[in-house]
Amino acid sequence: MAVGPAVALGLARFAYALILPTMRQHFGWSLTTAGVMNTANAVGYMIGAAGAARIAGRVGSRRTFLVSLTVTAAALLVTAVSSGTAWIALFRLVSGLAGGIAFVVGGGLVAQAGAHDAPGRAALLLGIYFGGAGFGIVVSALTVPALLAVVGRAIGWRLAWGVLGGIGMLGLAGAIPATRLIDRPGGAGVRRSQDGWLLGGFWPMLVSYGLYGAGYIVYMTFIIAYFQQRGIGPQDITLFWTLLGLVAMLSGFVWSRLLGRIPGGFGAAGLVVLVLSGVLLPLWSTALAPILGSAVLFGLGFLAVVTAITVVVRRNLAPEYWTGALAGLTVAFGLGQSAGPTLAGYVSSGPDGVRSGLLVSAGILAASAMLAVLQRDDAASPVRRVPSVE
Repeated sequence: MAVGPAVALGLARFAYALILPTMRQHFGWSLTTAGVMNTANAVGYMIGAAGAARIAGRVGSRRTFLVSLTVTAAALLVTAVSSGTAWIALFRLVSGLAGGIAFVVGGGLVAQAGAHDAPGRAALLLGIYFGGAGFGIVVSALTVPALLAVVGRAIGWRLAWGVLGGIGMLGLAGAIPATRLIDRPGGAGVRRSQDGWLLGGFWPMLVSYGLYGAGYIVYMTFIIAYFQQRGIGPQDITLFWTLLGLVAMLSGFVWSRLLGRIPGGFGAAGLVVLVLSGVLLPLWSTALAPILGSAVLFGLGFLAVVTAITVVVRRNLAPEYWTGALAGLTVAFGLGQSAGPTLAGYVSSGPDGVRSGLLVSAGILAASAMLAVLQRDDAASPVRRVPSVE
């Protein structure tokens, strides 16, 4: 099931940071235009997340997950043969839309698989699922820089997108049998989750998650460009990106038991602070040690935040509301992701370059952490589930 985040996020969104410098040179993009490309992906992601629960209720969760995953990979393949900026933006939008559906519905399926497990084990399952995005990062780190190093600028970015799309298609070989092992949630329950989830006391988490989306995506979009501006070589950049992905893959194992026990939004707040530390470290110094330290800190936290928020949903809502709640939270997340890259790209066009955009990211993450602390358990009592006992 972790193939879902691997393709939807690791390949379709995060790998863009590796290809972006070559695409900027080829097309002559400004930093604002470069940010708009990831904003297009984020807007599609938000739209897909908003409709995920309703589509799954009508079509079925398994089918929705697999079809949307296929469309995401296909959009990457088509990006490789795009003829201009407008077409690339369109396919970034499509990959985001399909990826958002796959991510939300897959998360609901994994939550369903752990519905009767103790909190620690359920959090571990979710951590492994969301950690799939880290696997996608590692795959892109081991393929994209090598391709760009040996192929000319004119076709290098095309070949990179084509390879990533092909890898996404191959991932379906693992996702198809995985979906068959999960008990199918009741169709009525999925439909209820779209309309029946109450916002209620979840507003701190909604706003915090939206801010987090804006803050973290700036780092993931522009950190490679920042390193290149500071003269960091391709080997160190590949090492950084690979380490970030490996640590992100393992973060679910590191935090799962703890997240199952921390009340309210305190777990998410602590992890956002960890991500913030990862953003600030390379702004202090671009020596190799701080760069690798940034990869470790950011990698440990950025996907675990998603797990922490999902654990709060699982702890406070009945199972039939999980997909709808995840969809609502992901829409807030998508709003932040839509605004973040464009805002940071505009700010980065100033005299201080990409560093200014990363400082904006740090400020937004600090606000996200402070809001997450306000989240309390049992906020949505009309649909509250009885917590499991570990």
